[in-house]
Order: sequence, then structure tokens, then C-alpha cells
Amino acid sequence: MFLTIVTQYSSKLAKIFGKSSGANGKLKVIFHDFPGGAEGFELMLRFCYNNGKSNITPSNLLLAHCAAEYMEMNESVTNVSNLLDQTEKSLQGINFWTWSEILIGLKQCQNLLVDDSCVMLEKCLDTIVGRLVLASEASPCPSTCSNDSSSGIRFSCDSKSTESIKTNFARSTWWFEDLLFLTPLVVAMLVKSMLSSKMDHHVISRFLLYYQKAKFSTAMTDEKCKIIEMVIDMHYIMDRSSVSLKTLFGILRVTLCLNISKCGRNKLENMIGFQLDQVTLDNLLVPSPYGINYLYDVNLVLRFLKAFLRQGTGAVAPIRMKKVASLIDLYIAEIAPDPCLKTSKFLALATSIPDFARDSCDELYHAMDMYLEVHTQLSQEEKLKICCGLNYEKLSPQACLHLSKNKKFPSKSAVQALISEQSKLKNLLHATTTPISTPYNESLCGSSSASQKGKKDKTSEQLVLYAGNFDIQPDNEKLRAHLQGMQWRVMELEKICRKMQTQMAKMTKSKASGHSYAKSLPKLCS
Repeated sequence: MFLTIVTQYSSKLAKIFGKSSGANGKLKVIFHDFPGGAEGFELMLRFCYNNGKSNITPSNLLLAHCAAEYMEMNESVTNVSNLLDQTEKSLQGINFWTWSEILIGLKQCQNLLVDDSCVMLEKCLDTIVGRLVLASEASPCPSTCSNDSSSGIRFSCDSKSTESIKTNFARSTWWFEDLLFLTPLVVAMLVKSMLSSKMDHHVISRFLLYYQKAKFSTAMTDEKCKIIEMVIDMHYIMDRSSVSLKTLFGILRVTLCLNISKCGRNKLENMIGFQLDQVTLDNLLVPSPYGINYLYDVNLVLRFLKAFLRQGTGAVAPIRMKKVASLIDLYIAEIAPDPCLKTSKFLALATSIPDFARDSCDELYHAMDMYLEVHTQLSQEEKLKICCGLNYEKLSPQACLHLSKNKKFPSKSAVQALISEQSKLKNLLHATTTPISTPYNESLCGSSSASQKGKKDKTSEQLVLYAGNFDIQPDNEKLRAHLQGMQWRVMELEKICRKMQTQMAKMTKSKASGHSYAKSLPKLCS
């Protein structure tokens, strides 16, 4: 009796029992992967014993559909539609379901472990997204009102009370709590459907953060990793403008104590790196991972910088590059006193910024000064490597003067700073003398000649750039003051150069090497 009733509706059972007709009624069939387990099997039997009639509701529709697919119930009997056709017909009315009925169906789809539920799941998700889009259009979030809106909308937004804004915000987020039962996999499917439907990215981002915070309270470590990776992946495919740096650094702080995948971590670091010009120094002061002696995570900042530079200099505006250069110089100055910071890491940060991005290297010089003050054990070779990241041409006269007296720096760096300053002074004097009249040139040449004759033998051992009294027309008062200032700096540099020659002669250990260096130094300063 049982076989007769069931096999006429299920092609799968008909095939099984048809092949084993000689088993004398002793055949035993076990379905280990039946959709919905006992509940799904019972639903299928009710359909068979009620002569193809069943009470299909949103609460059992998806379960019945999966059971019909599994049991191959796709053939009609005596003018009675098969179970598969009935469920598909009922599914066409999903747009008329209530919100709670859609959620019930969605829970069933999520719990079913068969491939057939994926199609049903997509239909449920699309229906939910459609409802949310309609709701957002009916009551838009107040954040969408901008200064570019029409005067009527602008007046409405500006005149809203705090309570009214809170109410509108609640209208755009009322569904957050209802969808917390979803798994990270289903949430990812939901968000992709939202994005394809042009739903507000800011609202989607808030939902993801709400979901993460709510689920983390009860989730185990492995579950937390899956959740945060899903949140990162979804933010990565959204508009960059919709994801604030505050949000990204909040996610970063969460990942510090989790062992998430390398792919997920790279996506997060790239999102932050793309906006590095908007980052503050406090954002970059991330503690080092466990087992690293550095005070701050220097490698993380280097990866941020690499992601920013990967966009290409053509895609990055010069003003953005200069902001990043200023930020990195501040960061270098902050980490320089760290006694555990290796020279290679310090130099990697100093040289990672393109030279054109820095208008001045004074900040970088001060950072190097602090680093050398703390790391007194460095060899001359290591100190020279650090100084390689310094562009002496971009040091101010004050920084050059400080460097020339700084015993922490190699003597070669001090000489290079003086040479650089001398070159800048020569170029400036040459540029300023070109448009001046002939009497000025003659006066300049005459004073220079007199100066050279008066010094005689000393001129071969010191820097001579004295320019006498300038004969400048009355309407060039600014130029007069500038050149007088330049004269004073030149004379100061002459004194410094003479002192350096004396000190270098005393410090020479080998006569041969000392003699050759003493000869080459005046040439460098000339």
C-alpha cells in the first residue's frame, strides 16, 4: 500500500523499488542527506497520502520544494499537479509575502544543505533587497541631503530637530536586527545584491559594522575571522568615498588580535593606503605585533605607503603626495627615539618617499639627529647609509649650519652640507648680479680682487665668497637686504669651514691618509 502511493508521485522511489522487485518486501532504504531531515520527509509523505494536495505556506514552501527536487516528484498524476510544480507556482507569489514570511523562508534556505536551495535563497534575498530599496526611497536617510540639493530640501534638512533626525536614521536601519541570524556567507550574497540594486553604500557599511559588533559578542575565534574577512571583502568592492578612514582603522584594530587570511589583510591595508594622504599621525601609531621588539608597527606603515605609491605618480595629485611626505616625516620623527628600531627600517621609511614630494628635508634631518643620538653604537658606515636618505640641496641654511656643527653625523655629511650651501649661494649671487648695471659689476669685481690680494696665502685654505659693498639702485631695497643677509651667511660658512679643516687635521690617525684628505678638503670647499 505504501509503495503504491509513494512511488506514483516520486520517480526516485519508483526507480529504487522497480529495480529490486524480487526483494520479497525486505528492502530497506535510508536517505542520509534528505533535505530538512525528518520534517522534510514528513512533508513529502503528507503530499502523497493526501492525493497530491498539500497546504503549502511560506513557512514550508522552500522545504517542500527541496524535498520535491530530491525525490524527483516532477510527474503529475490523474490531473493533479506534482509537488515541484506546486512549489514553483507558489514561489512566484513571493513578492506578496509579508516581511516576516520572507524571513522565515530565508531561514529555511540557509539551513538547507542542498544546492537546490541556492536558487530559492537568491529569490528571497532579491525580494528583501527590493523591499529595502522601496523603503529607502520612501524615507531617505538624512545624510543624503547635501548643500547641492534644492532649496526646499535643504531647508527641510536644516530645520529638522535632533529627534526627527534620529527617527529618520532609525527608518533606514530598522532591518539591521532582523537579519542578524544570517551567516557570513549569506550576508555576503545579500550585500552583493544590494550593491547591484544601487542601494546606499553608507547604509550598507553601517549594517556590516552592526552585524560584526553584534555577532562578535557570542562568536568563537574562528567565527570572528570569517565575519571580519567578510566585512573587509564587502567594503573592498564598495565606493571608497563611502568607507571612512575611521571605519577602516576600527576594523584594523579588530584584526590585530585575529589571525585573518593574508588576502583579507592585504585588502584592508590597500583601502587605507589609497587614502594615506587623509591619515593622521595618531592613526599610524599602531603597536607592533607580538614578538616584534619595535615600539610601533613600521612594516604596516611601509605597506600603507607601498599601496599609496602603487597608484602611480600620474594618478596621485602632487598636493596629495606632499601631504604623505609630510606625514611620513612626522612618523619617522616619532619612531626615531625607539632604541630597538633597526637602521634598515629607518632608512626604508626615509627613502620610500620620492624626492620631488619633499620641499624641505629639515624635518627628516631632525629625525635623523634623534635617531643617531639614541643609537650611539652605529658604525660610520651605518651612519653614512642613513645620511644617504638626506637631500642636502633641500636643507635650510639653519639646518646646514646645525649639521656642520653636529658631531653625531659623519664628517663627510657635514662637508657635503657646506658644499651644497655654497653652491646655492653662488647660484643665487650669480642670478642676482645678472640684471644689475655695469657699475655694480665693476664694484663687485673690484672688491673681490682687493679681498683676494689682502688674504694671499690664506685663500688656498678657506672659502672665499666675500662680495664687498653693493652698489644697488634705490628702488631695489629688498634685493639689497637679501644680499646683505647672504654676505653674512657666507662669512659664517667660511669660519665653519676653517674650523672643520683644523679638526679634521687633528683627527687624522694616518699621516698618509690625513695628508691626502687635508689636500682634498680645500678643493671641495672651493
